[in-house]
Amino acid sequence: MGSSSLEQKIAALLQPIVADIGAEVLKVGLSGGARTQRVQVVVDRLGGVNSEDLEYVSRGLSLQLDVEDPIAGAYQLEVSSPGLDWPLTTAADFARYADAWLAVHRIDGEKVIGRNRGLRDGVLSLEVTSGKGARKKVETRAIAMDEVARVVRTIRWDEVPHRNRK
Repeated sequence: MGSSSLEQKIAALLQPIVADIGAEVLKVGLSGGARTQRVQVVVDRLGGVNSEDLEYVSRGLSLQLDVEDPIAGAYQLEVSSPGLDWPLTTAADFARYADAWLAVHRIDGEKVIGRNRGLRDGVLSLEVTSGKGARKKVETRAIAMDEVARVVRTIRWDEVPHRNRK
């Protein structure tokens, strides 16, 4: 989360709002010029947030910012959930996305895709599937986080239900 005092003030205003929906603040960021500040907020929770949750947070924070008035001049508020490319770095991130498909980019350049089975003591456990049909093999792979450059969520398209199209 941001380190400026204004970002910290906004994060404090956010806490009761996100707590009300069982979520947490992942990021508060400020950007923009002297005329208009852009306030960027990223929130999430176990199981994800939906558009109604984001609207609730946006309306609540907007009201709090209007009352407290910590931002000089105009501001533009953006409230979002983390996208697939949001890097997972903390134990809370890995717990939030338990059983999700992850793309692990190792420092040595190897990319490993597997189902998140948890982070314990700095070691990520991934369930990796290879082959198809009778040759399908599932194994658990342990990857030390100090060997990892980046971890993001990914989609296994072969697991996404397809709709019949005419």
